[in-house]
Amino acid sequence: MNLNKVFIVGNLTRDPELRTLPSGMAVTSFGVATNRVWKNQKGEKQDDVQFHNVVVFGRQAEIVSQYLTKGSLVLVEGRIQTRSWDDKSGVKQYRTEIVAERIQFGPRSSGGGGGGGRQDVGSQPAPGRPQQTNQNLPEINIDEEQITPEDLPF
Repeated sequence: MNLNKVFIVGNLTRDPELRTLPSGMAVTSFGVATNRVWKNQKGEKQDDVQFHNVVVFGRQAEIVSQYLTKGSLVLVEGRIQTRSWDDKSGVKQYRTEIVAERIQFGPRSSGGGGGGGRQDVGSQPAPGRPQQTNQNLPEINIDEEQITPEDLPF
């Protein structure tokens, strides 16, 4: 059995670029940086940064270009694909990229005004509609006579 599946969590290295294919389908491309930190045999801290090219199609492409910006934290689930083409001088070029099947947004920065928490591309609120955050959730006080710990569903 063969499997081509990738999960990465990192920050966007540039703003997403939205384009439209001749068929009319939206496609967005962006870069994601991931890092790995470890200690070598001498106990010295080592750091490695990898850069990934990501493409996403359809409605997800539109949402990504609308809500994500350089520096945004994102989880990308997808598959690895290498495509090739001949450049203007006839030299074969290659590009390995992640074709995203699912994008999950990280917490928004303080300037966004939307609060924290993760955001799934499929669960984005429509523009103009308020987004519920953890700050809007009611607080349950189990010391009150009306609610006992046995009443809690978890």
